[in-house]
Amino acid sequence: DTTIDGIAYHGKTDLGILRAALERMGIPGKVFEAKLPDALNVVCLDVAANASRIVANVCEGIPEVLARLKTAGKLLGVASGNLEAVGWHKVAAAGLRQFFSFGCFSDRSELRVDIFRQGVAEARRRLGENAVVCFIGDTPEDIRAAHGVSAQVVAVCTGIFKNDELACHAPDACVSSCMELLAS
Repeated sequence: DTTIDGIAYHGKTDLGILRAALERMGIPGKVFEAKLPDALNVVCLDVAANASRIVANVCEGIPEVLARLKTAGKLLGVASGNLEAVGWHKVAAAGLRQFFSFGCFSDRSELRVDIFRQGVAEARRRLGENAVVCFIGDTPEDIRAAHGVSAQVVAVCTGIFKNDELACHAPDACVSSCMELLAS
C-alpha cells in the first residue's frame, strides 16, 4: 500500500503528509502551524528512542552507485522530504551515511522544490557558484523539484513508479534500476 489512511505519501514531505492527515481530520492550518514545533519535537524524540527499529529498504546497486560517485570525487548530499532526524536515521539504517556530506530536509521546507533549492545552495556554497547539481530521484515530484531549481535529474524506477510514469516528466535520464546506472 502506498497510502497512509488513504493519503498518498510517495514523493510527499513528512510535513505535507502530516498537514494532509490533520486537514482530513478537520484541524485547521492555523492550528497545525501553531502546534508544529511541539509535534516535530515529539517526532524527533520518538525517532531517536526507536532508531534501532528503523528498517530501511535499499535498492540493489545503491551502495555501489554511491561508492562510485564518492570515489570519483563527487559531493553527495541528501535531499529528502523526511524530517532531518527521520531522514538521517533512515540513511544510517540503510548503511549509507558515510557517503553523504550534507542533507536538506523538510523541517524548514514543506515543499520538495524548496528542499532541492537548499541542496543546490549548499552544493554551490561548497563547490562554487558554477557547480553543476544533479539529483537522483524516484518520483515525479523529484523530477518536478529538480526542474524547479534548474538542476539535472536522473529518475530511477524503484518499484513504485514505472518508467513511463517517470519519463513523461522529462528527466535528463530515466533508468529501470540502479544496476542500470552501474552498467552505463
